[in-house]
Amino acid sequence: MGTWIFLGIIVAIVLWLIVTYNGLVGLRQRTNQAFADIDVQLKQRHDLIPNLIETVKGYAAHEKSTLDAVVQARNAALTAGGGTGQQAQAEGMLGQALGRLLALSEAYPDLKANTNFLQLQTELGNIENKLAAARRFFNNAVSEYNASIQAFPAALFSRAMGFVEREFFDVGADVRKQLDAAPPQVKF
Repeated sequence: MGTWIFLGIIVAIVLWLIVTYNGLVGLRQRTNQAFADIDVQLKQRHDLIPNLIETVKGYAAHEKSTLDAVVQARNAALTAGGGTGQQAQAEGMLGQALGRLLALSEAYPDLKANTNFLQLQTELGNIENKLAAARRFFNNAVSEYNASIQAFPAALFSRAMGFVEREFFDVGADVRKQLDAAPPQVKF
């Protein structure tokens, strides 16, 4: 009888380990998929930027520093490596540069009335909305995943099985401070 109880306990522990492991794998995959969704939106934004720059260039060619800042921020975002945090910071800087570029339309009424510019601006706005939703979904998935690998008793073996914490996709405090301190300037 004691052997059956012992075997029952061992089977219950093994089943619990299997269920917990599979749950962590599922959460990790959900987090990876959520990041892939962000990546798709970022690629669409990166692809839209050259068209936007070319349209603005025709109307505001002497705003070279703003146009160059957007190109540099886009290139930095495309080549950002080193994890979610660095990519998020590069994307935050790109968003700031895009804000300055879009603010130029206030200084150039012809640009503001250009249908191509308006279409690109609308597309960019739609992408930004989708990107914000994808970031929220990713950060929620990361929160659930991190909580699961830190919770007892999964915390006893999760690191040993390769489950490590993920970073949130956050533009970062530095970028947020810059955005708050230096809103886009419009000069007439």
